[in-house]
Amino acid sequence: MRRLFPVTDQTPAAIDREWTLDELAEAYAYPATGPDGHWLRANMVSTLDGAAQHDGRSQPISGETDMRIFGTLRALADVVVVGAETVRQEGYRPARAREAFAARRAAAGQGPAPAIAVVTAGLELDFSLPLFTSPLVPTLVVTGAAAPADRVAEATRAGAQVVVAGEGAGADPVRVVRELADRGLRRQLTEGGPRLLGQFVAADALDELCLTISPMLTAGTAQRISAGPSITVPQRLAPASVLEEAGFLFTSYRRI
Repeated sequence: MRRLFPVTDQTPAAIDREWTLDELAEAYAYPATGPDGHWLRANMVSTLDGAAQHDGRSQPISGETDMRIFGTLRALADVVVVGAETVRQEGYRPARAREAFAARRAAAGQGPAPAIAVVTAGLELDFSLPLFTSPLVPTLVVTGAAAPADRVAEATRAGAQVVVAGEGAGADPVRVVRELADRGLRRQLTEGGPRLLGQFVAADALDELCLTISPMLTAGTAQRISAGPSITVPQRLAPASVLEEAGFLFTSYRRI
């Protein structure tokens, strides 16, 4: 891997080698925020022609280094925010503790692994899965005040913590961020899917996008990385980092 941006006279940009997990952690460290601050970053992958999935899953357009960065971003987060459809399609499991990041998490005052927060209106989830029955830290189910009461009760019985972040059936994106931050989960990472990311974008709640550009073409009708209603004025982000390996570009763009 080599860094393409930013480059200074202190940056070994021309050195193409495998980075250590510590180096990746430093490259993707969360920015400092105030005592009441929070930071929501998204991690997504896209092909050259804009597909966020192939055959309904992101794994076929990913790669080994992309997965190392995926694991690093999770290891730095307090909470991983994900939509219910992505949980169903990707077969989500609880986040695991990783020895390589244990000291870093302890120094940051974090638990052994990030919580998983599933954003859902209908709670059409299989609560017998390990994500709910045997996580290292309790899984959160984020929904609205008018969500189906029987499904809320089932989630609670399974051991999930239900977080109300909206007045209707579904959660409000801005309230999702705030409710999680109020629980001390300030370093936030969303892994989509596209509809959830689109909601965060439309609500102007996203602080950073970590986008892997895969050197592949798929054609077809796969979703983009975000989906939903168009916003009035396109949001512009500033490039923070670009890394490259084996044709994959690992980019980070932040709120201006």
